Amino acid sequence: MSIADKIFVDNMKEIIQSGVWDTDRPVRPKWEDGTPAHTVKKFGIVNRYDLQKEFPILTIRRTAFKSCIHELLWIWQKKSNNIHDLKPHIWDQWADENGSIGKAYGYQLGVKHKYKEGEFDQVDRVLYDLKNNPASRRIMTNIYNFADLHEMNLYPCAYSMTFNVSGNTLNGILNQRSNDMLTANNWNVVQYAVLLLMLAQVSGLQAGELVHVIADAHIYDRHVDMVREIIAQPQFAAPKIEVDPDIKNFYDFTVDSFNLVDYKCNDKKYNIPVAE
Repeated sequence: MSIADKIFVDNMKEIIQSGVWDTDRPVRPKWEDGTPAHTVKKFGIVNRYDLQKEFPILTIRRTAFKSCIHELLWIWQKKSNNIHDLKPHIWDQWADENGSIGKAYGYQLGVKHKYKEGEFDQVDRVLYDLKNNPASRRIMTNIYNFADLHEMNLYPCAYSMTFNVSGNTLNGILNQRSNDMLTANNWNVVQYAVLLLMLAQVSGLQAGELVHVIADAHIYDRHVDMVREIIAQPQFAAPKIEVDPDIKNFYDFTVDSFNLVDYKCNDKKYNIPVAE
């Protein structure tokens, strides 16, 4: 059994068994047929993943590892807000006729800000501080920019990372205002685990703990039966992750820089509807 499986199953059982439904009020999300997309939720879930023990990817359901990394690099390396720069089609429904999702995600990370040390965007500031100010308690990113929300086609869900160096170990806290637990929970966990591994390697550190803080952890009404099926699947041991050790520059990582070893999982494909 992988730790990621145990955490996911425990979260899902807790939400289904003791979560709060929003069926008594109007909601913004809708299904493709126009029906309101209601959810059952828990407030304030906190999960911890020790990357020195195992890589946190589900085995009860396949997580599309390469697609996760494609999106991660699209946001954190390319700092792009255009789906033409992204191989997976996960953002297509939120893009305009030019492929833009507005001033969201990668766009925000790429905006430069002035500091006494010079001008940096958010990613380059993190890289600078990890090498030059590892004791700092100010190493973080935040893409929930209120001034630009009206120009974002989707408000950021995973909106901030806080990095902390303890000894030679890099830890991180991922803050998420909202998490569609079936569609995106492990997807986000895998992405930010990989991000910690990347940042640690190029900064001469070891990746440690990823703490995932979710304000609104929810399951959509049309997902509940599927969730029950998935959490009942057999569980396997977590795979190992290999990262190309020769890469010393954050911007040199590619999708092929990462490899999962012995990834065994439930290979059934699920047609999961996405509310928007």
